[in-house]
Amino acid sequence: MPNMFEVLLFATLPAIGVIVGSLLAESVRTPKWLIGASLHATAGVAIALVSVNIMPRLLGITPMWLIVISFLAGACISVLIASFWGTHRHRPHKGSVGAWMVCMAVVTDLVSDGLMVGAGTAVGAQLGFLFAATQSIANIPGGFAATANLRDDGVPKIKRLGLSTFMLAPALASAAIGFCGLRGASSLVHGAVLAAFVGILLLATIEDVIPQGDEPDPPRRVSTAAFAFGFVGLVVLSSVLG
Repeated sequence: MPNMFEVLLFATLPAIGVIVGSLLAESVRTPKWLIGASLHATAGVAIALVSVNIMPRLLGITPMWLIVISFLAGACISVLIASFWGTHRHRPHKGSVGAWMVCMAVVTDLVSDGLMVGAGTAVGAQLGFLFAATQSIANIPGGFAATANLRDDGVPKIKRLGLSTFMLAPALASAAIGFCGLRGASSLVHGAVLAAFVGILLLATIEDVIPQGDEPDPPRRVSTAAFAFGFVGLVVLSSVLG
């Protein structure tokens, strides 16, 4: 039976992804096409997580009508999150105000990650770890882009690093909430929550991650290879974990 220590340990991974991306932005000038390729790899990982790990588990424990309803609920949540991001991403903020708006957007994303990790760990430790590992990879480009934008906006380096470090707090808190909320719940509740996460994850991947990955116009052979390696890497990791 998973315990709170495992939950909090797993929940650090998505925040570490943001921090790694931020440190990369501080230390290197990465070509934009490489960021696009990494986003395609992230999409491959997310789709492998859904098709190889979550859906086979769902189909064994959850009625199809509940999967459909929960997926649609997750899709609606994905739209709300995307609307929030879009509202703040396109506002012309400067200085410290812009930094806090970026922080708010990243915190929202990490809260969602933490809830997925906590709820997934309540179902099974392997699933919680896979959620965490997937989101840690997915968050590296986001952390990179956020820090690069803050730097261009004139936010001091010490504040940029402080904001990145702060990202551990919302991930840990939301993971604990997700774990406590689902620990001991019935298999139907577990299935409904997982199906909602499928809706959030797939919609975010198809509607946001892949289009963002295409914006820098990476070479097709590079983006295709990145997607394939991301998918295969998650499959291999799943088989190793058993």
